[in-house]
Amino acid sequence: MKKVIKLLLLCSVLTLTSNISLAKGDTQKNIAKKPEKIQIVKPEKAKKVNKRLERKKNAENAKTKHETSKEAEGMYETKFPVINSKIEYADINGEVTLSDCIKLAITHHPTIMSAISNSEIYKSKIGQAWSNYFPTLSAGVNYSRNDMFMTMGGSYMNAMNQKYNMYYMPTISADMLLFDFGKTKAMADMAKRNFESSRYDAETSIELVIYNVKVAYYNLVFAEIQKAVYEDTVKDFELQLKQAQAHYHIGKKAKIDVTTAEYNLGNAKVNLIKAKNTLELAAAQLANAVGIPELEGVILKDKLNTKAYDVNFKDLLSTAEASRPALLSSKKKMNAAEMNVRSSKRAFTPDISAFGSYNQGGRQIDSDYGYQVGVQLNYTALNLMLLKKQVDEATATYKKAVADYEMQRQNVYLEVKSAYINLLNSHDSIGVSKLALQQAKERQYQAFRRYQVGLGDAIEFKDAENTYLNAQLDYYSNVLNYNINAAELERVVGAPIKESDVDL
Repeated sequence: MKKVIKLLLLCSVLTLTSNISLAKGDTQKNIAKKPEKIQIVKPEKAKKVNKRLERKKNAENAKTKHETSKEAEGMYETKFPVINSKIEYADINGEVTLSDCIKLAITHHPTIMSAISNSEIYKSKIGQAWSNYFPTLSAGVNYSRNDMFMTMGGSYMNAMNQKYNMYYMPTISADMLLFDFGKTKAMADMAKRNFESSRYDAETSIELVIYNVKVAYYNLVFAEIQKAVYEDTVKDFELQLKQAQAHYHIGKKAKIDVTTAEYNLGNAKVNLIKAKNTLELAAAQLANAVGIPELEGVILKDKLNTKAYDVNFKDLLSTAEASRPALLSSKKKMNAAEMNVRSSKRAFTPDISAFGSYNQGGRQIDSDYGYQVGVQLNYTALNLMLLKKQVDEATATYKKAVADYEMQRQNVYLEVKSAYINLLNSHDSIGVSKLALQQAKERQYQAFRRYQVGLGDAIEFKDAENTYLNAQLDYYSNVLNYNINAAELERVVGAPIKESDVDL
């Protein structure tokens, strides 16, 4: 018994030792094995480029871009005749005006190209609807060989000289809808309204691009002004540092004045660096708004507008209701939904169509011929329950479109009112900030003269300089907001607003 127990223990020890050895071997293999790279989507294998096909594709894309650019140019010149620029991207010589940037954006921005191409999709659906009245042609050739199953014998079988029947049968047929009680016309009218709605959506895209270009252009002008203001501030603090050092050397000022001047100059230089970075970012944003990344680095000819706009809320609202593309698009969608109700109701009516076919063939290709012509009145897959529910769906869709149009009309009122108030607010703020700028400039001059002759101190000069700096930025910021609010008002109205001859 003891021998058996010893033998079992020995076997268990040997088994445990072998398992540990195998586990170590597997661990070493796992460590040695290179882990697989985890990828969400495996990259596609590189394909050989067909240069001829790529050239053809690029030529087609260039042609499409040229056509859509002409279409967009015609739409925007009709909408905004006051913007008249004939510049092309190849004609840019380092300087651009606001009108140039708008013209370039109209002919190059991909958003406008996409919107116009989308309207072309809806335009094709009008023809698809009217195609129901065009004839449908079909043609084919049929050949068959039939192995006849014979159940009779004797003399009858001997009389049969051919066991197989072979037939040749070319066929041509045509079907044409004559009248469907207005179903096709209702579908075409609905497609036309949707197309007109898409055209207004394209106009909305154009106006949004114009607004973005104006905002980016004005922001870049403001960034240039801001950079110039900080450069002047650095010069003022450099001059103050020289004055402080001169006063210190002759014993009129303490060392703390020199240290304070150095600290103020350092802060001014940091602000100048930030202003330069802001200028570079504003240039990139303008290039993006125009749709030409290579536009960075151009010189802007136009400055911020300081002419007052002649606006009246009632006139602006009536203009918006007549020309705002988003509102007109919503109205066309409402009309299309109404046409859909009419089309759904007319689905209960039958179709009157003509048909005809011509067959020729037999044992030989010219053995015989036959034809068929006629007129038929038919219902296609008539399901009264389904048609009734489709009418209910169309009616509910129309009610929703009516509510959406009313909501859009109210939004137009609110947007015009808000833009009008913002324009007036920025207009009034310019006068106040202009007066504050004049006062701050006078205070800064007096503080500098007092410090120059030794009557003032560094703190007084710093406060006056910072007040003048903030007054400049505040004034130009209000002018910037005035220009941006004017651009926003033009966008929500859907038409340009008039400038007056009055300077702000």
